[in-house]
Amino acid sequence: MATIAPPASLSPPPPGDIYRFTVDQYDRMLEQGVITEDDPVELLGGILVRKMPKNPRHAAITGWLGGRLSGMIPEGWHVRKEDLVRIPDYDEPEPDLAVARGAFMDYLSRHPGPGDVALIVEVAESSLAVDRRDKLTAYEKAGVPQYWIVNLIDRQVEVYGIPANGYSQPLVLRAGAQVPLAIEGQQVGQVAVSDLFP
Repeated sequence: MATIAPPASLSPPPPGDIYRFTVDQYDRMLEQGVITEDDPVELLGGILVRKMPKNPRHAAITGWLGGRLSGMIPEGWHVRKEDLVRIPDYDEPEPDLAVARGAFMDYLSRHPGPGDVALIVEVAESSLAVDRRDKLTAYEKAGVPQYWIVNLIDRQVEVYGIPANGYSQPLVLRAGAQVPLAIEGQQVGQVAVSDLFP
């Protein structure tokens, strides 16, 4: 009787052996249909990274927060949901939410870049490690002014980009606290942490 050997587990190659795609190469792959918008990947650090599936809780909180932010931001800004943000040269993530300058129609021929964005929000459960490591690095390096991680596991909001400590030390806010929303250095509103974790 023949036996079938279990498949060999693959280990990632050494970092020097990984080919990193640029944002331009990634965009060309999207334009040519090599990768489609339905493929569950995004470009982080030049590597195609699998996007984590979103459960109903994630979708509900993201939708609610997007609506809340839309009601607070001043004229001349809009909230984008799961749309690309171009961070040359090697990152083009699809954050759960981004507050971008202008209107949707201002981006007919390009995705917003770091200079167009006031806030990026990731709602994190299974993606928490990636959001705290890879995405945080990309957003900090690009100079995104403020980055929130809505941490569903610990029921807290981690705010990066506070002027006093930048990205080095997040402001961790839990039930009873308010998350301040600042655009171009001016506070325009706040979100109660308790509202995010009913």
